[in-house]
Amino acid sequence: MRRSPPTRRRRGAVRRDRGGHGDPAQAPHRARHGALHLRRHPRRLHAGERAPLPEGITLIDFDDFGEGFWLFDLATILFWYQNQPRAVEYREALLRSYERTEPINPLHVDALDALILARGLTYLGWAADRPGGETSAFLEAEVLPIVAAQCAELAARDAELLERRGTTIGPYSPLFYRTPRHFVHGEGVWLTDAFGRTYLDAYNNVPQVGHANPRVAAAVAEQIATHNVHTRYLHEGVVNYAEELLATFSPELDRVYFTNSGSESNDLALRIARHVSGNSGILTTDFSYHGNTLTLAAMTTGLDVSEPFGEHVRRFTIPDLDHAGGRGEPEVLAEALAQVAEAIASLQEAGHGLSAVLVDPSFSTEGLPRLPQGYLEGLAALVHDAGGLVIADEVQSGLGRLGWAWWGHQVTGLVPDLVTMGKPLGNGFPLGGVVTSQAVMDSFSSTNMYFNTFAGTPVASAAGRAVLAEVHERGLVQRAADLGERVRARLAEIEAEHPLVASAKGRGLFFGLELVDADGAPNPELAKAIVERLANEGILISRIGPHDSVLKIRPPLVITAEQLDVVVDTLSRALHEAAPLPVGAGA
Repeated sequence: MRRSPPTRRRRGAVRRDRGGHGDPAQAPHRARHGALHLRRHPRRLHAGERAPLPEGITLIDFDDFGEGFWLFDLATILFWYQNQPRAVEYREALLRSYERTEPINPLHVDALDALILARGLTYLGWAADRPGGETSAFLEAEVLPIVAAQCAELAARDAELLERRGTTIGPYSPLFYRTPRHFVHGEGVWLTDAFGRTYLDAYNNVPQVGHANPRVAAAVAEQIATHNVHTRYLHEGVVNYAEELLATFSPELDRVYFTNSGSESNDLALRIARHVSGNSGILTTDFSYHGNTLTLAAMTTGLDVSEPFGEHVRRFTIPDLDHAGGRGEPEVLAEALAQVAEAIASLQEAGHGLSAVLVDPSFSTEGLPRLPQGYLEGLAALVHDAGGLVIADEVQSGLGRLGWAWWGHQVTGLVPDLVTMGKPLGNGFPLGGVVTSQAVMDSFSSTNMYFNTFAGTPVASAAGRAVLAEVHERGLVQRAADLGERVRARLAEIEAEHPLVASAKGRGLFFGLELVDADGAPNPELAKAIVERLANEGILISRIGPHDSVLKIRPPLVITAEQLDVVVDTLSRALHEAAPLPVGAGA
C-alpha cells in the first residue's frame, strides 16, 4: 500500500507553536490541533475491493493516521477533489459538515486555497527526494500539472492586483522587495502569503504584540459591537486607557492628547511647542522622517519631498562613535554640541527663535548611531536654554522596543517635554498620542480647542488597553532587553569575522549591521542584496541610514529566542553567500 508523501520542512523554517500564542483562552480562533486522517480521499475508502463485505459496511484506510493541524487534513481532502466536475459542491458540503462539530475561523477559510497549494507542494517535495520510484512517477504525472496551474493562477492574480493598484492608488506608492509580497494571513511573528508560504516577520513594529493578536482583536470586536462615540461624550474607556498609559511615564509627564497616527502626533506636538515657546524655529537631524503632514514635510531630510525645506528649520548631524575617524569621545561630543548651538544661533539671528527639537531617541532613520556619553543631555540643555521644548518621537523606539524601560527616552537618557506615539499603540488599529505635562497642556489647551473625532474612542481605547495588558502580562519589556543582549552578542561575532560588517547597531529588539565595501565606504548594494536574500528565505527585514547601508531588524516583541536565532543564522549565511570571505579569513 502506498504511503502518503511526508511534509518536507523548508530550510531555516521554525516549528510554530500551536496557534502562536501563549494563552489558549486568548486565542479562540487559532488553528485546531489534534488527530488527522491525512489521506481522506476516495482511494482510501474500500467497499469490497479485495474481498466481499457485508452489505452496508465500508472499510476506511487509516494507514497515515496521525497528529497535526486540522486545516492540513482539510487541505489534503480538497487537493484531491479540486479537479472533479462537482468540486465546488464537494468543498461546500465538506465545510458545512465539518462545522457541525467545529467552527472554522473565516480567516482559515480564506487561506484554504493557499493551504491546498502548499499540500500539493509537499507531495512534490516528497517526490523530489525519491526520484525514479513508482509513487514519484505518479506524483510527477498527476500532481505536478495541478500545482503548476495553481501557481500560474496565483501569479496571474498578483500581476492583475499590481495593475489594479497602479490604476487606483497609483504606481508611486512604495512596495517592499524586488518581488512584492502578497500577504493574506498573520499570526504572532508569522505572515503567510497568497502562495501559502510562511515568513518570519523580523521587521514590522506596527503589530508590536504580534500579528492578529487575539486579545487586541477580541477587545476591538467586543467594543465596536457595543458602541463607539468620540470624546465629546463621557465614556470610561478613554479615561482608563489614559491612566494606564500615563503610568508608564515619569510623574512629570501626566497629561495625554490622543490622535490617530504618528504624523498627527508630531504635527500636534510642534504646534504645542510653537504656542508654549512663542517661537517658530525647529531643529531636526540631517537624515530624518517624522510624518507626512505639510509641517513635517517642510522639515523632512530622510526621503524625497517636493516641499521646500522650511526657512524656519535648521538641521544638525547626529554623532556616531562608529564613524569618529580616530577622534576621541570628548572631541566628538564637543563638535556635535557646537553644531547644535550654531543651528540655534542661526534661528535666533533669522528672527525665528527656537520652538522645539524633534528627535527619535533611537535615531533609527539615521542608522542607529552609537552616541557619545552626555550627548542627549547636552542637546536638551541647549534647547531649553534657548526657550525651546524637547519632543521625543517614540513611534519606533517606544512601548518597550529598546528593553529595560517602556520608552526610548527613558533608556537613552533624553528628558523630553513632549512624547509622541503612533503605530504600535493599537497593534495595527489607528491610534497615536502626545504625552506632556499639566503645565504645557494648560498653556496650550486653555486657548486652543483640540478635538479629534476618532482619537480616544471606546474602540481605540480598547485596542490600546489590550496592547498595554499584553506588554505587561507577558513581560515584553524585560524580554526585549534579554533578547537584545543575546542578539547583540551574536551580531558582535558576525562583525568580528566578516570584513564587510563595519559595526553592530542598536539595542533591545531594534538592531542591525552596518555594511561597507572593501574600501570601508557604505555598501547599500550589499545591504539590498541581503534584504532580498532573506526575503527569499522567508525572513523579512529592511535597511536604513543615510546610505541605506544599515540592515534594519525590528521584530514584533513576541518573537522568541529560537526565532531570533533563525534570523541571525540566516542573516549570517546570506552575508557569507553574498560576500564570501577570502580564503583563510575569519579563521
